[in-house]
Amino acid sequence: MLNAITVLLLFQLVGEVLTQLFHLPIPGPVLGMALLFLALFFPKFLPEELRQTAQALLQHLSLLFVPAGVGILQHLHRVEREWLPITLALVLSAVITVAVTALTVRALVRLTHAGDRTEKRA
Repeated sequence: MLNAITVLLLFQLVGEVLTQLFHLPIPGPVLGMALLFLALFFPKFLPEELRQTAQALLQHLSLLFVPAGVGILQHLHRVEREWLPITLALVLSAVITVAVTALTVRALVRLTHAGDRTEKRA
């Protein structure tokens, strides 16, 4: 498990270094996660226990919300002051996410049904 966590942290570190080095507007951990996603296409370069470790981390994912909740409580005065932009950002991001997901599903359904029709003709 230690090897797998080391790999995860190395990807986060690489993302952070690239973000700082190239002054990218993307958070380092997000870039590291994207790099890890690309690395998953080449599984022979990743440790075998990475899957088990990731599964264990996902089972306890709710614990990762505790620091965010503590941060909100520590900055409650700021949340009270800026509640409107925060609320608008949350609502807009949720609506945009649902809309993009719906459009993506619709496009995928059309693509898969188009593939079904061409197979039936052949």
